[in-house]
Amino acid sequence: MQPQPTSSPSKTPERGKAKKLLEQACTELVERVSDAIRIKHYSSRTEKTYIDWIRRYILFHNKRHPKDMGAEEIQAFIAHLANQKQLAASTQNQALSAVIFLYRFVLKIDITLPSDIIRARRSETLPVVLTHPEAMSVINKMTGVSQLMTKLLYGSGLRLMECMRLRVKDIDFGDHQTCAELVEVSSSAMAKAKKTAPPCYLMR
Repeated sequence: MQPQPTSSPSKTPERGKAKKLLEQACTELVERVSDAIRIKHYSSRTEKTYIDWIRRYILFHNKRHPKDMGAEEIQAFIAHLANQKQLAASTQNQALSAVIFLYRFVLKIDITLPSDIIRARRSETLPVVLTHPEAMSVINKMTGVSQLMTKLLYGSGLRLMECMRLRVKDIDFGDHQTCAELVEVSSSAMAKAKKTAPPCYLMR
C-alpha cells in the first residue's frame, strides 16, 4: 500500500498566517470605506448597502484584495449578478456603484471599464398606479401614525426615509389659507436639503 502524501507542516502555519493577514486587510478596507462614505455625508443606509456589495465582490473573487483586481473582475462580478443571480437592473447598478466607489474614493485607483460593461437599463414598462379615488380609498381605511405618514408620502412626494426622519420643527406652518407651508427635508445621502408642500388638508 502506497503511503498517502501529506502536506508539509511548515506550509500550514504559513497559509494560516497569510489568511489572517488577508482577513485583517479586508477588515481595514471596510473601515476605510465607512470613513469615505461618512466624509461624503452619505446616509447610514447607503453605507450599509455599499459595504455589503463590496464584501460580496471580494468573496466572489475568493477573498482577493480589490487592489489586485480591476476592470475584468468587476465585469465578471456584474455579469454574475445579471446572468446567474438574475437581479433587477437597479440592483445591478447599485452593486456597480458600490464597487466603483471603492476604487475611486478609497483605493484611489482609476478604473477604466470596457465599453461592453454597460449599466443595466431600467425597464421601460410604465408601472401600474392607483387612481386618486383608489389611493384615497386605501388611505381612508388606515388609522393613526400609519395613515398620517401615508398621507404625507402621497401628498408631498416625500421618500419613505425622509418621512420617517421628519420632525415638527421641519414644518413651516405659514399661511393656512394659501397652503404655502413648506416641509424642509434634509437628505443626508447627498448632504442637501429640499422643500416640498404638504397636502392642504393636513394643515387645516
